[in-house]
Amino acid sequence: MAERHRRPEEPERCSVSGCKDEAERSVSSKRYQAALPGVALNGEVGRRVALCRRHYKEFRKKTKEDRELERLGW
Repeated sequence: MAERHRRPEEPERCSVSGCKDEAERSVSSKRYQAALPGVALNGEVGRRVALCRRHYKEFRKKTKEDRELERLGW
């Protein structure tokens, strides 16, 4: 079995600086930075950003209108 599909032993932490909660979801770093440009992230930013429940909820609130328009487009 491929190594990349195995869950890590240590839980992943939220990528938002100052937050030490466990990450539950991950989103595209470009979409996150576009929705919340003033939020600082921990360290090097890759393609995906790990978010805790609180920060994911904040991201969903900020992108609600965009997601609705995207659904109507097709």
